[in-house]
Amino acid sequence: MTAKEIRQTFLEFFKSKGHQIVASAPIVVKNDPTLMFTNAGMNQFKDLFLGEATIKYPRVVDTQRCLRVSGKHNDLEEVGIDTYHHTMFEMLGNWSFGDYFKKEAIAWSWELLTEVYQIPKDQLYVSVFEGDEKEGLPKDQEAYDIWKQFVPEERIVLGNKKDNFWEMGDTGPCGPCSEIHVDCRSAEERADSKGKSLVNADHPQVIEIWNNVFMQFNRLKDGSLKPLPAKHVDTGMGFERLVRVLQTKASNYDTDVFQPLIQFISEKSGIAYGKEEQTDIAMRVMADHIRAISFVIADGQLPSNNKAGYVIRRILRRAVRYAYTFLNLKEPFLNQLVPVLAEQFNGVFDELYHQKDFVQKVVLEEEVSFLRTLATGIQRFEKYDGGKVIDGNFAFELYDTFGFPIDLTDLMAREKGLSVDMEGFKKALEEQKNRSRAATAIDTGDWVLVNEDRESEFVGYDLTECETEIIKYRKVTAKGKEQYQIVLSQTPFYAESGGQVGDTGRLEDHSRQFWVEITDTKKENGLIVHFADTLPADLEGKFWAVIDEDKRKETENNHSATHLLHAALKQILGQHVNQKGSLVNADNLRFDFSHFSKVTDEELNQIEDIVNEKIRANILLKEQRNVPYQEAIDSGVTALFGEKYGDFVRVITFDDHFSKELCGGTHVKATGQIGFFKITAESAVAAGVRRIEAITGEKSASVIRANFDLVKQLNHLLNNPKDFVSALNKIIEDNSSLKKEIEKSVTEKAVALRADLEKQIQNIDDVNFIATTVELPTADAVKTLAYAVKGSVQNLFLVLGAVIDGKPQLTVVVDEELVKVKGLNAGQIVRELAKEIQGGGGGQPFYATAGGKDAAGLANAIEKAKGFLK
Repeated sequence: MTAKEIRQTFLEFFKSKGHQIVASAPIVVKNDPTLMFTNAGMNQFKDLFLGEATIKYPRVVDTQRCLRVSGKHNDLEEVGIDTYHHTMFEMLGNWSFGDYFKKEAIAWSWELLTEVYQIPKDQLYVSVFEGDEKEGLPKDQEAYDIWKQFVPEERIVLGNKKDNFWEMGDTGPCGPCSEIHVDCRSAEERADSKGKSLVNADHPQVIEIWNNVFMQFNRLKDGSLKPLPAKHVDTGMGFERLVRVLQTKASNYDTDVFQPLIQFISEKSGIAYGKEEQTDIAMRVMADHIRAISFVIADGQLPSNNKAGYVIRRILRRAVRYAYTFLNLKEPFLNQLVPVLAEQFNGVFDELYHQKDFVQKVVLEEEVSFLRTLATGIQRFEKYDGGKVIDGNFAFELYDTFGFPIDLTDLMAREKGLSVDMEGFKKALEEQKNRSRAATAIDTGDWVLVNEDRESEFVGYDLTECETEIIKYRKVTAKGKEQYQIVLSQTPFYAESGGQVGDTGRLEDHSRQFWVEITDTKKENGLIVHFADTLPADLEGKFWAVIDEDKRKETENNHSATHLLHAALKQILGQHVNQKGSLVNADNLRFDFSHFSKVTDEELNQIEDIVNEKIRANILLKEQRNVPYQEAIDSGVTALFGEKYGDFVRVITFDDHFSKELCGGTHVKATGQIGFFKITAESAVAAGVRRIEAITGEKSASVIRANFDLVKQLNHLLNNPKDFVSALNKIIEDNSSLKKEIEKSVTEKAVALRADLEKQIQNIDDVNFIATTVELPTADAVKTLAYAVKGSVQNLFLVLGAVIDGKPQLTVVVDEELVKVKGLNAGQIVRELAKEIQGGGGGQPFYATAGGKDAAGLANAIEKAKGFLK
């Protein structure tokens, strides 16, 4: 079976068991502060496990794109080295939300593996949770007894908490799990020794392929376990491992999941795969990493220097380093793998195929930039002069600044007969991690229930205030500041999402005499969370949730303007334009979009004119709620890559033939409310991504007024000329001419001083020494004088003091011959002299300068200069 057939078989099998096939969530997580990336299939269903969302389908099946490169689930350093770890991987999963439980999950997994996929039963082992006394958790006897119906007891392994109790993090849904392992060793090896002892022993041929997690508990902050409202099944089967087993390969990388990429690398590099371990690892790293890089970029996360963007940049650089070092690929190459990968996933994850040109350009730019950095780092390494052992801090600098992995530094060191202080490197790395943890540490308390059996409802599309109750709250501490997060039964507060900032406002008591300020609103796994610095005195009873209407209206102006802008961009630049990010608040809007060249001034004017034309037309908002997703797509609506849409969506339209988008944000009732749209900036964000910043409403009016006032003032200063621009150009030209005359005069004065200085020469031990102060208006004039003297006096040691713009300055010139013969160094000398003027400086051995604060110290500095000749 091909990989595509294996994937489809899984989905169809569980569809036949009453499961709804659902799409993969984006790999980039947007509404969960505990995660940057989807690292398990259950992430998108976390709110269902916790009972915080309505269950649409009690049985679900999917294949989920996952990424594991940071935090608890971190496989990065094993990737490419072994045969079965990956950064991006697919997790095949079947799910039960309060429906079936252990009996059905175990029976169906056995049926699929042995009867459908026909994996030999005698190669399968299963594991069951043995219990944990400290946690007060008993052995999972129920799962054990069910498995005995299918598997001999000698093939059932009892596993500890580490292996058979699944937790997604320090807190959250969890429960005992039952894994299925496959012994892929040869028949001779299996006959020689039982595979049971190799289960969970990191044997490369005895591997876990499926994990049935029985979600029963919620791990609280204090470590205790609280039963979930209902019992759930969360299964995950590693797609790449399953394909390896069914295609009887010794490595995941030998399957048709990875071989098209590896063979492309092999052909282009001229190095055969399977000949040398080091080059094989490099090819595996590249084949694996391009998958993670491409899908993350396609989901909307560009490489950057922080958070999720830094993680993907790090993965990309790791791939480039392996290609550069072990495959001798010194030019950008990784980007060429994107079309190959996109073709593989055409019809599976189409978002990559539709954006392959864009993704390739982003990867190319990152490669070009990093190869430049890599070359600089290698030069830095070649100049290292610290003895036989490379200092750990220097190795860390190469890692942190130039992207060198420690193994690359170690390799280059060994080639020069050196070693690396690994302990020093590890210490520096750990210190950086500790700083990072401290900077981002958030202490989140458990939820405290106030009113049970309540569901939270958003009413902000229709209301700006509503009566409500507090469902629950918790305390959160970040950077030493305490805040409270509150969940309300009804709320008009829009939670930050889709680029639109969260609402602010007040939570008033029912008498409206007392209130707490709501400082922000965010979404966490579908739950709307209100932030406040304090809690109401009485948490029970009724409240009024009231948003800041003025802020909401200005935000709506900017949000609706982004929709009009998006449509105008497509009209002027082309249909390739797609949103790549946005920020919408009360002050302005920022819109990132795919486009491969700078937007010209003429194009910007056209775009601006179209948007303002639509504003003047006062187009009424057409809002459609709960539209079936496919129906919306078929109607020609614009959907964004990297967003997770449900079965029913909200469609926002301003003119059926102009702007029609899927959107959950708030908008103006008619475009005339926006007032006026003004673009303030256009810039590049990354390869193939441009950014437009703009203002609307009152903000645009105030900026236009301020600009008119400025022009009015300038006109007044210029005596109201008929042609303002010509008059200003004349002043600029006159000013430039005057500057040139002044510079000429100063230069002439500096040259004239040369003769006076030469009269002050003291010959000391064959050195022509001059030390004095001069009166010149600019540093350039002093430099001109210094070089003039240097050009006419041999064996010169010159020290000049001057006061420039009220601040003392020192200039030291040493003839190159004196640098060699006498060991004089202008840089060292000027640093010492600068102490007299409370300053500092430096430069080259033959020319250096320094500045300071105390002009009275110049005389002492001049006097001190002669001492360097003694």
